[in-house]
Amino acid sequence: MNTFWTGGAKYRKYLLMVADFFLFSASYFLSWFVMVRRPDIVLSERIDLMLFGYAIFMAIFFASFWLFGMYESLWRYAEAYEFLKCMFAIAVAVAVFVPATWVIFVAQEYRIPLTVYFISGTMAGAGALFFRTAYRAYRSTQLHRHTKNRKKVLIVGAGEIGAAVIQGLERSLFHRYDVVCAVDDDPAKRGRRIRKISVAGTTRDIPRLVERHGIQVILLAITNATGKEKRRISSICAKTKCELKKIPDFLDFENTSDVVSRIEDFSLEDLLGRDVVDVRRFRQKFLAGQTVMVTGAGGTIGSELCRQIAAHGAEKLVMVDVVENGMYEIQQELIYKFRDIKLAAEVANIREEARTDALFAQYKPNLVYHAAAHKHVPLMENAPEEAVNNNIFGTLNVARAADRHGTKRFVLISTDKAVNPTNVYGATKRVCEMLVQTLNADSKTEFTAVRFGNVLGSNGSVVPLFKAQIASGGPLRVMHKEIIRFFMTVSEAVSLVMSAGEMARGGEIFVLDMGDPVKILDLAEMLIRMSGLEPYKDIEIEITGLRPGEKLYEELLMAEEGMKTTSNNKIFIGSPIDISPKYLFESLDELKKASNTNSRDALVHKLKEMVPGFYKM
Repeated sequence: MNTFWTGGAKYRKYLLMVADFFLFSASYFLSWFVMVRRPDIVLSERIDLMLFGYAIFMAIFFASFWLFGMYESLWRYAEAYEFLKCMFAIAVAVAVFVPATWVIFVAQEYRIPLTVYFISGTMAGAGALFFRTAYRAYRSTQLHRHTKNRKKVLIVGAGEIGAAVIQGLERSLFHRYDVVCAVDDDPAKRGRRIRKISVAGTTRDIPRLVERHGIQVILLAITNATGKEKRRISSICAKTKCELKKIPDFLDFENTSDVVSRIEDFSLEDLLGRDVVDVRRFRQKFLAGQTVMVTGAGGTIGSELCRQIAAHGAEKLVMVDVVENGMYEIQQELIYKFRDIKLAAEVANIREEARTDALFAQYKPNLVYHAAAHKHVPLMENAPEEAVNNNIFGTLNVARAADRHGTKRFVLISTDKAVNPTNVYGATKRVCEMLVQTLNADSKTEFTAVRFGNVLGSNGSVVPLFKAQIASGGPLRVMHKEIIRFFMTVSEAVSLVMSAGEMARGGEIFVLDMGDPVKILDLAEMLIRMSGLEPYKDIEIEITGLRPGEKLYEELLMAEEGMKTTSNNKIFIGSPIDISPKYLFESLDELKKASNTNSRDALVHKLKEMVPGFYKM
């Protein structure tokens, strides 16, 4: 019998049809013998009428149920809509059965008694509804039997999304969650119920409810919450040591059947209070039919650039990187996901002028995103000549090749460390910004730069480092209690970089709105709590002191640059600073000589001359 209940759709359909056959039959015959008090008369004088009426009754009822899809619905998930359809099917069947039999038996001495119509229809309808309700109840017990070890869940948000989540969890056969209660900051919802689940308080009551009910998971079901609101809620939840889950911000809730599969972990950007930017807003027509080159394609920024370029309609994508491993991974990913775009992966060093020029001659890119760079601050402090050769002269090679081969637009990926730099890396990126502004003045290519801060989870950034330290049992090493940084998700950063590239007309330095800066010590504590541990108790945090070239805070704009708004409220333009082309290129010649002779002191001294505000701590 269990095969019928849990087997394929055809078995469930046949089970319902067999059950309805017996229910309809019993209802019809019982109605005759209950309301007609002389069964002997029925059997002797009206047997033909009764049997002929029975055939019509069964045919009409089964036809009506089939027409209304009573054997196609998944009754274990049935809601009011399905039961309402069942009632309509019964009403239609009775409405057709009465006139049909009256017309057929119009010349007969006897007709079907009126009470038979009423009783048979009522009993058949009640039986069908009862059987389906019992089926659904049985399936619910099966859900509980298969999920004895479910985690107790508190839902944050008792609106439409919260209701969809609760409904989705009820419908899922093997889900791991048992919703105990919900909270909502709307006072009108307090004390109400969503499908048996009580709205037991507001977000301030979360710690109390967790302790009272033994909650193990807190699920945020407010997809329109601001970054500030998420940060407030997450700070309350962090006191409980519960797992934090959420529903994605851009989930389409027209169909909630797969809502359980969409539940995901709270991300670090949620805890940091980053407002989500919908990357789908980027206009596809900008890349349509274009050949786009990305340097540094295997890195965090470069690979995300490749993903979004492939997703937004470019005709050809040329990926360039000197390290083949990362580029091979993104190449294989794009081959699998995007069949229409033409892909080229070139292992090349942008420091080699002839090789770089040959690539431009071969592919003739319309648009270049230049993300290749040495970026690790302490390493570049120890090897300034490598930073100069790769970041400055590599950029110069790519930019000149773009100019020679008619590239329409060149976008330099820059950094907040280029503003009043305290390290070699930041100074080299500032020289790169000066380069693109200078080259733009005498070129048909539109040269521009985009400046932003740290990317969450990027290669070598503090987040994966902290996670590795937590995995090994600590301690987490923080340079200074007061050190702060700007953070942005990689998809958000790249979406805004591409939008800035679309706006560019040449010579601008675009500055991305990085939101509020984050204290690294707070970040370390958040990551420990996300792991279900207690800072300073389960995992220690050590203060190690600033590394060479690091400063307590980063800036996104120099005082003399000013700030202009754009059509995108997340993107601003720094006003260009006058740069003497003659002085810049003469200085580059001297910088090249210092680099070639490995004279680090002379090289750093020249960088200080070229970059006002550059000082080494």
